[in-house]
Amino acid sequence: MAMTRKIAFSSPTSTDDESTTLFTSFQSAGYDGLQLKYAQYKAYLDEPLRFIEEWGHLPGVGAGLIAGGVLDEANLQLLRKTFGFAKSIGSEIIVFCHLIPRVGITNEDIQKYAVILSELGREAQQQGLKLSLHHHHNQPVMHRTDFDIFFDQVKDQSIGLTVDTAHLVKSGIHDISEIIHSYKHHIDNFHLKDFDHGDWKVLGKGGIPFSPIFQAIKDINYGGWISADEESGGELHSGMNECIKFIKNGLSN
Repeated sequence: MAMTRKIAFSSPTSTDDESTTLFTSFQSAGYDGLQLKYAQYKAYLDEPLRFIEEWGHLPGVGAGLIAGGVLDEANLQLLRKTFGFAKSIGSEIIVFCHLIPRVGITNEDIQKYAVILSELGREAQQQGLKLSLHHHHNQPVMHRTDFDIFFDQVKDQSIGLTVDTAHLVKSGIHDISEIIHSYKHHIDNFHLKDFDHGDWKVLGKGGIPFSPIFQAIKDINYGGWISADEESGGELHSGMNECIKFIKNGLSN
């Protein structure tokens, strides 16, 4: 019997009005929560109560927070501040993008990053949060072997894995089902987006075959967040509606 899955939406916004539309529309579109980009919550980092006053009446509005950085001291301080903010507003997961170019990165570097992020993951767990690595094109965990090197160093499930379908394909990894099966014990989040000819696409409008991906998600009895990561640049409402329909159809077939 499949575990309960929750569907989130994530999309960049360029104006305050767009962000307001995102915050006030996700529930009516059928989503359980939002995974917010950094620009959508950074103004509230020092004022979690203001976020709660403005948006706390919307359950799931800050379910996930997407963060990024280079793991220097300033970035570590920012991440810890983000943990505190996330705990205050009731977030469940911090999705970390490691903003270092892949070129020149060694296996030893990847192992070192895993140790640092594992410690941060333990700090997040102490605050009731999950820290999840978002693998990424042109970031340290990019190639298939990078996954093995990184997660071999992760201890006690201290950091999870966010599987991004389009970033896998852009990075040259086309057997997404293999990743899902191989890392089923680490996966705690999905970012589903489509990709074709170098561009992000609305789900179902690109070249990624999603049927085996949805089957793999069901095969591993995944219970957790699945987020439509809509970065095609299209209209917000239509993207919301197309993505939720695509995901629900895919998971029900």
